[in-house]
Amino acid sequence: LLYRFHSIGHLICFSGCDGDLGLNWSAYSGRVGYLWACLFVNKCVGAETLISVLRQVTEEIIKEGRSMAKNGNSPLMFQWYGQRYWGAAHGLAGIMHVLMDVQLKPDVAEDVRGTLKYIINNRFPNGNYPASEEDRRRDFLVHWCHGAPGTLVKAAEVFGEREFLEAGEAAAEVVWNRGLLKQVGICHGISGNAYVSLSLYRATGRNEYLHQAKAFASFLLDKGHKLLSKGEMHGGDSPYSLFEGVGGMAYLFLDMVDPSQARFPGYEL
Repeated sequence: LLYRFHSIGHLICFSGCDGDLGLNWSAYSGRVGYLWACLFVNKCVGAETLISVLRQVTEEIIKEGRSMAKNGNSPLMFQWYGQRYWGAAHGLAGIMHVLMDVQLKPDVAEDVRGTLKYIINNRFPNGNYPASEEDRRRDFLVHWCHGAPGTLVKAAEVFGEREFLEAGEAAAEVVWNRGLLKQVGICHGISGNAYVSLSLYRATGRNEYLHQAKAFASFLLDKGHKLLSKGEMHGGDSPYSLFEGVGGMAYLFLDMVDPSQARFPGYEL
């Protein structure tokens, strides 16, 4: 398995391929997702297990981000199939989140911090976020993959700045007011929205965020399957999957057994 990880890392670092091979830059389906997998292996097996390939992939990600950000106001920028997304699944928020788990050089850490500041400074007045650079006028998505739930509470822990925590709290308010969606999964459904409250509960210890997460989970427990069977909620294209379907809902229920240890799967270490 470790040999396969190294082989994939070599392909990522030295191949110019993109798109069809999955070698885009997103946290959900690209190079940054591979970087997260390396970090997860290191956490479980040993911190030095994949350290060399982790460094190489990080360097490639930063090089691409700086190149694409030229002539722009953000230190780093990435695109996914022609769109410069901001969200957690395919955009800036998710990429910065994974990079914050890497031991970064000071100049790279400053680029990550500056990119997060750029996101915060260009959000909507109500605390929500545009889906992409190309769609900065419409305030309509409240999903983990795009919008407020992908905002990084983690930045407050890494950089120790109150501004990041306040941005996370504002995003949580958006989620609480608008996050009772018509899908159950963690990518773009109610289960995923519960995790922004759980992240803030861990960061602040404030019970209001725990109560919000419990409210989302209780709604799904009481009504999720019934509404799915009636067609009033949508189970996604893959209705049993972790990210789109009831698999993510089940994962949330397990995390609610011990909310202080809850982690968004495949995203929070």
